[in-house]
Amino acid sequence: MGRKLDPTRKEKRGPGRKARKQRGAEVELARFLPPEPEAGRKKLSSHGRRRAAKRRLAAGRRPPPGGGERGPEGQTPRRQSGFSDDNSKWLAPAKAKKTPSKGNNIELSSDGEVEEDRWEMEEEEDESSEEMVDDYGASSSEEEELLPIEKAALKQKPDRGGLSEDDSDEEEEEEEVAEEARRQKVGQKEEESPDLQLNLDIDEQFKLPTNEQIEREDILFIGSPPDLHIIHQRIKGNMEVLQDFAVKREEGRTRQEYLSLLRRDMAAYYSYSDFLLTKLMDIFPLPELINFLEANEVPRPVTIRTNTLKTRRRDLAQALINRGVNLDPLGKWSKTGLVIYDSSVPIGATPEYLAGHYMLQGASSLLPVMALAPQENERILDMCCAPGGKTSYIAQLMKNTGVILANDSNAERLRSVVGNLHRLGVTNTVVSNCDGRQFPKVLGGFDRVLLDAPCSGTGVISKDPSVKTNKDEKDILRCAHLQKELILNAIDSVNAASETGGYIVYCTCSVMVEENEWVVDYALKKRNVRLVDTGLDFGKEGFTRFKDRRFHPSLKSTRRFYPHTHNMDGFFIAKLKKFSNAIPQAQKEPAVEAAAPSTVPNTVMEPQAKKKKLEGSKVDKEQKPPQPALKKRRALQAQRRPLKT
Repeated sequence: MGRKLDPTRKEKRGPGRKARKQRGAEVELARFLPPEPEAGRKKLSSHGRRRAAKRRLAAGRRPPPGGGERGPEGQTPRRQSGFSDDNSKWLAPAKAKKTPSKGNNIELSSDGEVEEDRWEMEEEEDESSEEMVDDYGASSSEEEELLPIEKAALKQKPDRGGLSEDDSDEEEEEEEVAEEARRQKVGQKEEESPDLQLNLDIDEQFKLPTNEQIEREDILFIGSPPDLHIIHQRIKGNMEVLQDFAVKREEGRTRQEYLSLLRRDMAAYYSYSDFLLTKLMDIFPLPELINFLEANEVPRPVTIRTNTLKTRRRDLAQALINRGVNLDPLGKWSKTGLVIYDSSVPIGATPEYLAGHYMLQGASSLLPVMALAPQENERILDMCCAPGGKTSYIAQLMKNTGVILANDSNAERLRSVVGNLHRLGVTNTVVSNCDGRQFPKVLGGFDRVLLDAPCSGTGVISKDPSVKTNKDEKDILRCAHLQKELILNAIDSVNAASETGGYIVYCTCSVMVEENEWVVDYALKKRNVRLVDTGLDFGKEGFTRFKDRRFHPSLKSTRRFYPHTHNMDGFFIAKLKKFSNAIPQAQKEPAVEAAAPSTVPNTVMEPQAKKKKLEGSKVDKEQKPPQPALKKRRALQAQRRPLKT
């Protein structure tokens, strides 16, 4: 099968016809050839390199004291077997380069390869088996491929081959000294870094600053922001002392002093008013309070609710994923919710959103509707419905059957309700604009009522940071008074004789006890209702005692949701069951008079009630004047009468 090529009889070939015609080939070829040796320097063969290495070894290297095996006297010591500190310099690979001699004739073959003279090829073939091999097993004659940075380092550093052992030892000592200095410098930088200063020493005890130091800080930071690093460090130290106050407290200092300093520092660090921070300190334990304040600085995840009237969650998720949306199911407790991590398109302007396939809605807003558990063909009242998320969820669970009355006292907010209901395809809802306190008179007899009462908004601080500073005691009491009125009217609007219903769900987006447990406890005393289980598997139990007040034990069945615990807006949910339409005899008066006027300031009283009270007092004065004044008037009239003659 053809003629075999004998590599030993390789004929010398010159450049081909086309290569001879090309000019400048020698210049291009020189770029790929190794540099020529210096003038006057003879190229060494493999035998010559070995002899030169032996001469350098015999002249420059001394046998290590007490290490390695020695040969017979007068002979070169044998190299140590294995690796140790004494023979570590032999690990450096050889850096000799193979350079062609001046007399070599470089020629091009027909396939473009470089060929040397035949006599040199034969010499390399004869001596290839005798070439030196270093400790790594690599041939010293092979040309090493170095990176550009290594080549630059080789040019800058002098050749270490010509240095004596003493010089190399001195260089090693200098390198060790420089390395030690660098380590000390790095250690000093780490000690000076502010992150490490945050970590308090275990043995160091936190000491309260004196009044003079506090006043000096106040003067120093007038017109400029305070040093948050110092305040944060002081908060951490104060918290450690308060958690083990008996052991770590400073002698002569009371717990109230530590708490007042902590409240002052937290108000400055998190930008809260002193009133709101005092309220939160009464609700949460100190470690949990820090988590609550930190969670309010971070926005809650974006969540959407699938509109099952038009699509399924699986199909909606696939459609959004195809549009570049990164999402996941909201949780096991929700069959319709999706959480959005990031999106390459505006999540509120996709074709799916405009077609009504989903609704942008917070995770906590789904819970009241799940607790209400509406059934098909029922009559349901949503007393404060704007912007329509809960109303559309109710219609979705009812499958557009029955009747829903969506009411709100703000006509401007009802526009968004109407728009969302049309977009989502809801057809069983009637929208009304009435005051919720008029509702038993406007329309009653509902199977279920959802009351998402207006509140102070202390559970949604991440959405509205202005709540940190613009709420005071009057705002909380005003909201609590309105909520008491609304919950009584919501209870009166429910038919206790309903076959499937008779339930009221009361919820707020507040964490204040005055707006939650206090209001529900008031409703339990004023109406024939009782608390039932909400049907939610998670959430914290409501308070049954708060400071010096004691609430009904059944308030344990209410649920609280916090941003730092459940990663959703702060929410309170209570579910009541009405067991009688009769109103207790002692509470037949209007709801305004029944709403504990002693606990409400005079500024909260309704203007109509004030007017009626003033008119009544005037009538009483006119009809029943004081008796002594009447007697004096009659006496004067008798004196003025002329005497009869």
